[in-house]
Amino acid sequence: MANNATETVSDKASESRATGAVATVETKPSKPERFFNLPVTILVMASFMLGMSEFVVVGILPDIAQGLGVSEVTVGNLVALFAFVYAPVTPLGSAISARFPRFATYLTLMGVFLAGNLLCAIAPNYAVLVVARIMIALVSGTLVAIAMTYAPDVTTEQYRTKFIAWVFSGFSIASVVGVPFGTWIANAFGWRITFLIITGLTVVLMIFMATVLPRNSHPVTIGFLRQFRLFFDRRIWGGVLTVVCGAASSYVFYTYLTPIMRDEIGVPERYVSVGLVLYGVACLWSNLHGGKIAERGRGVEPLARTRPIFCLHAVLLCTLALAAVVPVYGAILLVALGMMMYLFNSASQVLYMDVAAQSHPGSMNLAASLNSMSFNIGIAIGSAVGGLVNDHLGLTWLGPFGAVFSVGAIVITTLLRRDMPNR
Repeated sequence: MANNATETVSDKASESRATGAVATVETKPSKPERFFNLPVTILVMASFMLGMSEFVVVGILPDIAQGLGVSEVTVGNLVALFAFVYAPVTPLGSAISARFPRFATYLTLMGVFLAGNLLCAIAPNYAVLVVARIMIALVSGTLVAIAMTYAPDVTTEQYRTKFIAWVFSGFSIASVVGVPFGTWIANAFGWRITFLIITGLTVVLMIFMATVLPRNSHPVTIGFLRQFRLFFDRRIWGGVLTVVCGAASSYVFYTYLTPIMRDEIGVPERYVSVGLVLYGVACLWSNLHGGKIAERGRGVEPLARTRPIFCLHAVLLCTLALAAVVPVYGAILLVALGMMMYLFNSASQVLYMDVAAQSHPGSMNLAASLNSMSFNIGIAIGSAVGGLVNDHLGLTWLGPFGAVFSVGAIVITTLLRRDMPNR
């Protein structure tokens, strides 16, 4: 029977060649028309878990310090350490992972993420906690990059930018829901329980991943170093520098959002957490609306069209000093700044992916990692500048210095417009 079947297929193939017809073979099931199918939901939930694990340290910092017998400043260094590991490792990890089967690589890296969070939960001292946080930082960016490459396999072309926006939004949802929940758990039952819950939820998520994620894979055939030819494309550098400037412009003041609300606007201490949640909701809207902006064209076009957004952002940042004079305006201004914080995220991801698909198809995984890398570089620069400004000039000057980075983004998006169609 097997030989007969083989002969039948062979006969049909020969017949097709003889007539000049093109034989087509269905290699995967048709994608469902609705956006929130199970694979998409699982990948968004993965971003939520990555974001919760990354950000929750800020909320439970005092609990960790007390539990391990170290200072809060020492624990706070974990936040900077995470960003400094995350940024350079993400493109390297993405380029390496591109040479291996996607499904197995994704689950393996999720396993490292799982082990890192479990180690956080049982860490007997600060040194072990540092190792655990480094483990998580080593794989988090690459996990996001690989998730992006699933877009053609889990959704339709019309939902591509929506998928990108929702993957990024998983991090915003984590800051709005996950971090407050983790902080409440830490206050009620201890900070180790927070990491145990993250570990347990990750186990459940991995079970679903093993069940529903596509197994198809397209490992690159070019060498490791050749993938980095992507960086010789000026459009890629335009995207990277725009994201670095955009993130830095926000994190100059966002790093000190709590003291700004408390000392400049006059929000009572007991309501600061409410203010942080409202700001997080504004950021979530920013991510989702950024997906709509990214639908306005291909390649560099969506990001180049964000120039007016950066112009408005620069103006609003310059008025941040008025928050202390007119507290109501200050509250409205912070919500507005939150709504602008991530508007360029999806547009930059579209730029990287489209440029890679067009000119550097062997560098797709690397391209998918660039937004995470660039944003974390911007976070590090913006936080460092914000610290210097706050120490030497005070909170009042954070806005104007953040505006300088927005001006940088304006200049870069203006240059990107040269690569738009019909220009």
